[in-house]
Amino acid sequence: MSVNDPIADMLTRIRNGIMAGHAMVAMPSSKIKVEIARILKEEGYIEDYEVAEEAENSARKVLRLKLKYVGERRQRKPVITGLERVSKPGRRIYTPKSEIPWVLSGMGIAILSTPKGVMTGQQARKLGVGGEILCKVW
Repeated sequence: MSVNDPIADMLTRIRNGIMAGHAMVAMPSSKIKVEIARILKEEGYIEDYEVAEEAENSARKVLRLKLKYVGERRQRKPVITGLERVSKPGRRIYTPKSEIPWVLSGMGIAILSTPKGVMTGQQARKLGVGGEILCKVW
């Protein structure tokens, strides 16, 4: 199946997995998805991620994210409460370093694609670079 926006597909899979209470979600892998997963792990939104082969004979790789929850069995709540795709294929959203958005007054993160790689909004502010706002997570 062809997907027009693979990053939006990734965010939707995470959102659906959290709503269903799954421990793990899987999706086709790409370099940018792995970078987004790395940032989510560094910021504490997911427990772990791995890139694995789909099958022995297949060259395609699968990205598996282990979702993170807090609380006991009955009262457990997901760490990720919201995901939003900002820049879409039909309308790209770019920002200079001075206008990088704050997500929930610093309680969430904005993930940007910059000339220096994929990073959070806070890291981009420190390095003094702007870029394309991929998504917001809180």
